Amino acid sequence: MTVIDRNHVQVRGDGQRAMIFSHGFGCDQNMWRFVVPAFEGDFKTVLFDHVGAGRSDLTAYDAGKYSSLSGYADDLVEICRELGLTQTVFVGHSVSAMIGVIASLQAPELFESLILVGPSPRYINDDDYIGGFSATDVDELLTSLDDNHMGWSAAMAPVIMGNPDRPELGEELTNSFCRTDPEIAKAFARVTFTSDNRSDLPEVTARTLILQCRDDIIACEEVGEFVHRQIPNSQLVVLNASGHCPNLSAPDEVISAIRRFVR
Repeated sequence: MTVIDRNHVQVRGDGQRAMIFSHGFGCDQNMWRFVVPAFEGDFKTVLFDHVGAGRSDLTAYDAGKYSSLSGYADDLVEICRELGLTQTVFVGHSVSAMIGVIASLQAPELFESLILVGPSPRYINDDDYIGGFSATDVDELLTSLDDNHMGWSAAMAPVIMGNPDRPELGEELTNSFCRTDPEIAKAFARVTFTSDNRSDLPEVTARTLILQCRDDIIACEEVGEFVHRQIPNSQLVVLNASGHCPNLSAPDEVISAIRRFVR
């Protein structure tokens, strides 16, 4: 099976430059459906599912390879090389922001710029670093997910989405979480919430845009500011949007910010 089939890669658009969209934990490429069409006239757009998500090949999941975010970054690099892409614009949501950072360090020639939506290099507080969660918080979160994947999804997805006045958004995220293979979701959650990529940020050479939401329970504003301070040649834009998934809740704002950056 080729990487194109394994990761259910979809290529559209008419441009010479490529823009790659990468989804977050518990999601799939469908989460970009309100954003991607805006760029298909100017870019070749590339969508894919991480192994274990969406319509990827679940049999390709390897616990050893995917025990760190580097395994997912390897897939991203492989996709770019299989498609013959260089100097791409990478758009990564949530944990995919760090996957993109790692991939850009592995193969800098593949990434002209990075757009990081709700990034966090470390979710656990550490000395004077504010990640948003204590170690106990993360242990409890992972234990709850281990004990009851469906119940955890139903309880957490609306909180992660925010926007309680628009319950259909939380319901969509809940359904997305529940469609994910439970065992793979548990492993990916552990990798996500226990990772620490702070030391990678100063090494980034790609031009970088950080998109930060207000009232984001997963990636608070202090985290966005930290990422901005640590990545050279980066810009921080605080969206007038709340929650952790502006690609669903505020796609027009995301589109506008990306357009200004890639112009």
